[in-house]
Formats: sequence, C-alpha cells, structure tokens
Amino acid sequence: MSVLRGPLMWLARNERVKDLATTMPVTSSVVAGYVPGESTAEVVEAVAACEADGLLTTIDFLGEDTVEAAQAQACVAAYVELLEQLAARGLARGSEVSVKLTALGLALPASQAPQGGHRTALENARTVCRAARNAGTQVTVDMEDHTTTDATLAVLRELRKDFPETGAVVQAYLRRTEADCRALAHEGSRVRLCKGAYDEPASVAFTDKHEVDRSYVRCMRVLMAGEGHPMLATHDPRMIEIARSIAGRHQREPGSYEFQMLYGIRPEEQKRLAAEGETVRVYIPYGSEWYGYLVRRLAERPQNLSFFVKSLVSKK
Repeated sequence: MSVLRGPLMWLARNERVKDLATTMPVTSSVVAGYVPGESTAEVVEAVAACEADGLLTTIDFLGEDTVEAAQAQACVAAYVELLEQLAARGLARGSEVSVKLTALGLALPASQAPQGGHRTALENARTVCRAARNAGTQVTVDMEDHTTTDATLAVLRELRKDFPETGAVVQAYLRRTEADCRALAHEGSRVRLCKGAYDEPASVAFTDKHEVDRSYVRCMRVLMAGEGHPMLATHDPRMIEIARSIAGRHQREPGSYEFQMLYGIRPEEQKRLAAEGETVRVYIPYGSEWYGYLVRRLAERPQNLSFFVKSLVSKK
C-alpha cells in the first residue's frame, strides 16, 4: 500500500479540509474527473454517454454514515427518481444502481430509528429494489468498512428472498473474503470483487499491495469456478489479463462475467475491452456528498493528489 494512503484517509476525516474542499464547484476539473455532477439530470447524461460507447453502468448516489432518518429517506427518494428517469430515457436495461446501507439508515441511532438501523436499512433497500425492478433493472449492495460487513451480508440475505437478482460486493483486502466468495458463488448470485478502499487494521485486512493482489486472484478463481456472475472491479492491466485467462480455463462465455471500472479511470481501456467483446460496467457516482468518495480515489491513485491540492490552494 502507498505510504500516502494513511495521510489521505486522515484527510477524508478532517472536517476543516472537508469544509474548504466542499466549497469548490462540483464542476471543478478535479471533481468532475470522478463525479459527473450533483443532479439526476447530469448523471443520466453520463449514463447515456457510456451507453453510446457500448458500456454498461452502475450508479451510486453518494452518501454514507447517515445519522438522520430524513437523510436516509432523501437517499431513497433520490434513487427512486433516478430509476424513473433511467426508465423514461430507455437507459435502465444497461444500468443498475449501487447502494450503501449506511446511507439507507443502517447506522441510525435509536432516537432516529425506533425499529433499529438494520430494519430501517432493509426496508429502505427494499423500496429501492422494488423501484429498480419496476424500471427493468437491479441493485447491487455496496460494501463499506469491515465493521459493517456482517450486517451488510445479513441485509443482503434478506433482500434476496424477494429480490434474488440483488448483487453483492466483497473486498479482496479483507482476510475473510475468500471464504465469503465461496459462500456467494452460487447460481444466480452477482458478486462484485474489488480490492477495497477503506483504511483497515492489519488484524482484519492485508496491508501489503502484493498480498492484496494475491488475495484478489484467489477470490477471482473461486468466483469464476462457481455458478454465479462475477463482476471484477479492477483497473489493473495484469489483473484483467489474469481474469481473462481464468475465464477461458473455466470456459466462461462473454457476458457470464464482467469487468467494472470507476468513472473517469482508464476510459479508453474501458472502450477497448468492450470493443473486444468483454462486458464492461462503469461505476458512476453523483450527488453533493462527493468529498469522502474523492479522497478514497486519491488514496488509491496518489498521483492525483497534486491536482487536488492545487485546487484547494487556488481557492484561498
């Protein structure tokens, strides 16, 4: 892992820096490179542009660690509006939505969620899943830091009783993830495998880049050998080639798995893979709560830090 990762994750939690950063227009060059906008209309246009390039999409309304019930409800409403707009534009078939359960109320205090955060998040997620099904698409439940992993998987299991198409996410840097992949690699199960973007302790996560890479490959093998639909979230050319090799070994047809990449990261590679017949899905975030997301992206790609700092300095 980069030596800059720790300081960058501290930056994500620093309220003073956050206040300064969030005064920048969302159209600034740094933010716009990762987040197409704050409004539903802006993200729908980004989805349309991806579709024109032969790319599928998954859309995330940014926000997490919600501590107010009204904020969780606003998040649900944003997803419902988005899904309606995607359906109206004929874009729902090639897109889906990604939701974070803490944005839907998983961590709400008892004063805000008398029925408990788990039940609140589950009911809110059901509302989003229902809207997605009505629009002709589906939902993937994002994974967050390790303290929420068991709760997230528990909600996922309940959601899949009524919405079996709901996707799961696992993070290769967690030591538990290979076992989680084995449990999830069953028929009809969509599973996104990513490396992980939170600052986790060594007791639960691999902290060396090479260890994370080895874990990612082990998890890929489990998912590719299973009967589910692997969704491989990586920008690493070496991992992409390994994945294609493993897919061939298991005689997986195109469309029986997919690659996923973040909006603004290696766009030409996204189009190249799609042109070669691979299924490629772009993860597109939007909304006003972009700060934490942006800093996690910087932690993954510290070479972008200089551009971010210059933008902050020029604002003073």
